[in-house]
Parts: sequence; C-alpha cells; structure tokens
Amino acid sequence: MASTQRSLRIQADDDLKSMFVGNVMRKIKSRTWKKQRYFRLQEDCMTIWYKSKKAGNAHSTFSVGDVEAVREGHQSEVLLSIADEFPPDRCFTLVFRGRRGNLDLVAESAGEAQSWIKGIRKLIDNLENMGQREKLDQWICDWFKKADKNRDGRMNFKEVRDLLKMMNVDMNEHHALRLFTMADKSQSGTLEDDEFVQFYKMLTQREDILRVFQEYSGDGQKLTLQDLKDFLRVEQLHEDGVQQYALKLIERYEPSDTARMLQAMTFDGFLMYLSSPEGSIFNPTMVELYQDMTQPLCHYFISSSHNTYLLEDQIRGHSSVEGYIRALKRGCRCVEVDCWDGPNGEPIVYHGHTFTSKIFFKDVVTVLGNYAFKASQYPVILSIENHCSVEQQKVMAQHLTQILGDKLLKSPLDGKIPIGLPSPEDLKGKILLKGKKIGGLEDSMNGVVDDPLMGEVSDEEETAEIDDDHHRNDSIRHRVKKSKQRLSKELSDCVVYCKSVHFSSFKHSRIHSKFYEISSFTESKARKHIREAGAEFVLHNARQLSRVYPSGLRTDSSNFNPQDMWNAGCQIVALNCQTAGVEMDLNDGLFSQNGHCGYVLKPAFMRNIDERFDPENPQNQDGYKALRLSIQVISGQQLPKVNIKEGSIIDPLVRVEIHGAPLDQAKQETRYIDNNGFNPVWYDTLQFTIHVPELALVRFVVEDYDKTSKNDFVGQFTLPFTCIQPGYRHIHLLSKDGTSIAPSSLFVKVRITKIIEIIKHTKTE
Repeated sequence: MASTQRSLRIQADDDLKSMFVGNVMRKIKSRTWKKQRYFRLQEDCMTIWYKSKKAGNAHSTFSVGDVEAVREGHQSEVLLSIADEFPPDRCFTLVFRGRRGNLDLVAESAGEAQSWIKGIRKLIDNLENMGQREKLDQWICDWFKKADKNRDGRMNFKEVRDLLKMMNVDMNEHHALRLFTMADKSQSGTLEDDEFVQFYKMLTQREDILRVFQEYSGDGQKLTLQDLKDFLRVEQLHEDGVQQYALKLIERYEPSDTARMLQAMTFDGFLMYLSSPEGSIFNPTMVELYQDMTQPLCHYFISSSHNTYLLEDQIRGHSSVEGYIRALKRGCRCVEVDCWDGPNGEPIVYHGHTFTSKIFFKDVVTVLGNYAFKASQYPVILSIENHCSVEQQKVMAQHLTQILGDKLLKSPLDGKIPIGLPSPEDLKGKILLKGKKIGGLEDSMNGVVDDPLMGEVSDEEETAEIDDDHHRNDSIRHRVKKSKQRLSKELSDCVVYCKSVHFSSFKHSRIHSKFYEISSFTESKARKHIREAGAEFVLHNARQLSRVYPSGLRTDSSNFNPQDMWNAGCQIVALNCQTAGVEMDLNDGLFSQNGHCGYVLKPAFMRNIDERFDPENPQNQDGYKALRLSIQVISGQQLPKVNIKEGSIIDPLVRVEIHGAPLDQAKQETRYIDNNGFNPVWYDTLQFTIHVPELALVRFVVEDYDKTSKNDFVGQFTLPFTCIQPGYRHIHLLSKDGTSIAPSSLFVKVRITKIIEIIKHTKTE
C-alpha cells in the first residue's frame, strides 16, 4: 500500500527523516504571541502533527495536501515584525490553500529550518506528481488510519461499520458483513492492508462505468483497440487521429503489461482514463494557453480584485500585503490600492474613514515587485484610489519607480505616440498604473505640461451610487465624501495606457474619448447603462477599458454577479476575492481557461466596432445559432460530509446552473438521493438551450437536501461552456473556497447539439 512505499522513502531522505523525528519550533502570531510547539511528520508522510508543551495531550494536525507553498525568511507581515529578533535563515511561512491563514514558524537553527523547508517542498511535489491510482491509494490509506482506532494495523467489523458512516455510506449491515467476510482472505476476523484495499474495491465497484465498458467490449473483459476507437468516436465524439489517441490512452492508463502488449484496455485502465484529466469535462487543451494574446488590451476580460488589501470585511477587517500575494498568485491581473497620507511622510493603504488596519504603500509595491509575474507573465494593472497630498504622491511615485524599476511602464512601448492600446503579449512582464493623469498621452510625449490637475484625484463614485440607491445614512455619506486636491506630476507621469476619466455618456465617449482612457462604474451605474443601452456599452468596451467595482454599501465585502458586466464586454470586473460564493466561482470558472493567465479573449462580436451585439436580444445577432445542452447526471463519488453530527449521512442532489446572456440564465436539478454521499446514482437528464455559447458559464452544484431548512453546500465546479468536452465525463468537485476536495466527483454524459429550427425569441420585459 501507499503507506509502505512512503515509509521506505523516509528512510532514504535525510530531510524527511529529520521531520519524522520532529523539532521544537516557535509558532508566531504577532510580535507579542510567540509560543513553542513540537512539530513532527507522521508515518503517512502526509500529516504534520504538533502539540503545545503546556497543553497536556492537546494536539493539532494538518495535511501536507493543504499546503500551497513554503516561503523562506521574513516573507510575511508577522515575520517581518520580529525580523530584529530572529534571523531570516531560521524563519519560514507555510501558506495554505483557500482562505485559511498562514502558519509562521521559527526553527531553533538554520539547518532545522532548511530540513523543514526542503522536506515539505518535496512532499508537495510528490503529491502533485501522483497518478490517479496513487491518489486513490493515499485516500484509502487515510481512511484506514482514521478507522483503525486501536492503531494495530487491522480493522475489525465494528471499526469497518464506523468507517462506512465516516465515509458517508448508509449500508445494509448484512451486505457490509458479506463484503467484509469476502475480503478477509486470512479469516482472522480483521482486515489488513491489502484486504482492506480489496474490501474498498468491492465497496466502490463502479456499476455505472462497468455498464458503459460492457456495451463496447466484445468479451466483457477488455476493450480491443477497435472497441476503444468505437467508444471514442461514438461517445466521446473524437474525430481526428482516433487510432493514435486510443493507443496513447492505453499506454498512459492501462496498468496491465499484457493488455498493453495486446493494444487493449481492461476495465481498470478504462476507469483510470475516465477519472483522469483527459476524461474530465474540462477540455485539457483549453486549460493551456490557447488564445491569441496579440490583440489590444480592451479585447480581453481581465481577472480583477477590489480592495485587494482586505482579508475580511470593509469596516473593521484586517489590511494585509497577504491580500496582494493571494490575488496575484491566483492569477489576478488588476489589483487595487487605496492610498492615504500616513505618518512620517509615508503613504498608507487602508479603507478610508473605517476601522480597517493600515499597511505601508511601499510594502504593497515591494510585494507587487516580488509576486506580479509568478502566476502569469501578462501585465498587471495597479488601480490607484488616491487620497494623498501632493507631497505623499511624490513619495508614491518614488517608491513605484525605485522598487519596480524596469517592470513599471513609464512611457509608450516604442517611444512613439501610439494609435491604440498594446496587447498583453506586448506588455509581458510590465506593471501599468491606472490613475488620474495631467493632460493626455500625446501632451506628455510632446513635452507639453499642464498645471497640476485640480479636482478629484480618485475616480471612485460611491457617493453617487449611495444617493442613487436612496440611502441617507450620514456616517456612510461622510465616509465617501470626495476631497478636492492637486495631482503630482511625478505620479501623473507613471500613468501611460490607463488614464482614469469621469464617464459622461456613450455619445460623449464616442466623439471625445481617447483609447487610453478608462472609466470606473459602480455596479448599479453599470447595470443602469446595460439596461438602457446594452449594445452601446458593448461598443464602448470594444474601443477602451471599463472597470466595474462593488457598491460602497457592501460593507461585508460581498460581491455582485460579474456575469452581467461581462455580458456588456466590461473588462475589469473587480470582485472581493476574499469572499467565497457563487460570484467568485464564476470568476474562477471564466479564468480557469487559457493557462490561468488572467486574460480571456472576448468573443469576436464584442471586439468588432462594426457589429452591434445587444446582450438583451442576442437572437438579432448575425450568424445567431442556438445550441441544446443535454447533461445526464449519472452518479456521484465520495462526496464529503457537511454535517459533523455523528451518524449523519447526506441526501445529495445536483443542480446545473447556466450563467450567461439574460436569455440563457437557467437552472435545473436532479432529485435527491436518500442517505448516500458515497456512491449516489441518479441517471437524471437536464436540458438547456444556449443562445450565446461564447458567454455562457456552466456551474455544477451538489447540495445536501433538507426539507425543513436551506440545503447545505457540498461542492461545486464551474467552467466556460466553450471548454466542455462532450461524452462520458467526470467533474472533479471543489470546496466553497475553490480548492480541490479529491476524490469527490460527479459522473455525467454530455451532449451538445445544434437547434435546427431557430425560434426567434422576443425580449420579455
């Protein structure tokens, strides 16, 4: 079993051996909170156990699988705050997936720190390089350990029964005992390593996949090369190079040497193929960078974050450079900074007129320099909400120039007066400042300098929105009151292709706007424009950039639906990335394609200024063709428990949601299955009509049905409609945080067909 291989590897690796023995390290939460803890890697090479010296038997554990990265030295605010006390070679930070806080540690020596840093990195690499079979072995291993209460490496029937409850299975006791007896080859009344694997395989027999396998297998034992080709053509709709593809699948997924020599696939190989990325609903070629990156910036949707410095709410939340690190590492290409005058001439970043904590602007710029291009090489836009005096604006310009160096774009790319926006490809490795600018780009190129701009140096319009929404709360209105102040030439000169301007009207923009001007809209203003002049908004966004940000009234850092804004071609749709929910699922879904690079090319009809696309009436579009999406939800696998109450089992249902043009917004769900989160089977078919496939996102949601209260969320997966692979596919579910909850999945059959008879829909008010 996987545990045996891992313990052998521990013997061979000095770093892992040292972690296995364990070390005392300081866990640091602040300058004043520094406690000693004993940390040790457990035998499974997957779990790190730690305990307080004073807390008796109290201990905690976390999984290496939850660790996203290890940072060496003083690379967190907490460790920076104690930099004078502990040298960087003894310090490191464990960064967890999702929204969980970091773990900052100080080892007793530089050598011990290095053992942990290198050891954890090896374990993370090992996990990422595991095949499907190894991952499943590891998962079985973890359950075996949880169930083996007396730690004797065996499991009696009572332990097995408890395990089934933990695994979300409500199984007939006689059936469970029969499987247990069949697996107990040694007739000892207990299951050991391999016997437990056998028991698990009987328990998880995939009747749904066996049915498909046997339909195409001539002898019920294997798929010949011809059988596999037939399956790939008929069910998976592969057309070109089917023979080469079938041979590649056999080579990659077939565990039996004999079958591989015969160019055949056994049921085990078939199951592994369907559970792999190639058997996923997400087309693997579209996970890679596949789009044209040489078009003007305004032709792309750009992954964007609002109030990036906040980790929580907007009234009392914690401001942190960690917000920027997380946003940049998840592929955000537009981040926001709210700048205010700070002590000793140093500008600070926080949510003005609130109780959020404060950080230094220079620390944000340092993080930007360090992390801007780790996830993607394409340009980062730094959106400045500027409330600083001229003196501190000069300091901001100084920090930007000195810290970012060549990364900061300070003049047009070829030194000539440009006639249009450059492309993401042209701007690789560059940071662009978005903010107010004195005069135009042409003036600064020609050496013409106006007087410093007088007026609002920030382009946020929260006051207007609050008035629009008929809120009269004085404290909020006071908080967002704008200040009139001058703009420093030094900061103005840092703005090239993203000059913030006030939006008057689409007509005014059409006549007067320059390609390098960008307007910001509150969510309600953007919705109003979409409602009243959707096609005009799309045309505006074919020529220049627009940014949409959440209402100032969203003090809890909640989000608006970004789909409405993408439907109008708005590129920079800024969301509170720290807040999980359907809005962030949609954002993650849209940007999960194209190499996670943070840029997604808009559909052709949104880039062409000679076309008029109206999101409210897409059927009037030239070349309009509606599609039928049919999804048969077949089964679920190892769905996680949501209720930790002893003995509670989920009653899962699956909802499929279409998010896209208004005509496409739809949702349907399967029936719920009583008491089975382990291997529920539905065979329910859901059908949708898709009018604008290029804009549609499909979200699969699993919930625990509850007839008396709101259903509990179990897992979800969201992807662009255009990235769907038809055929028999697995959907690997994600948590509320957007992190993997392997091996939880859904098995579906997808069909996409053209609707021959096109019914013209009239707009419904």
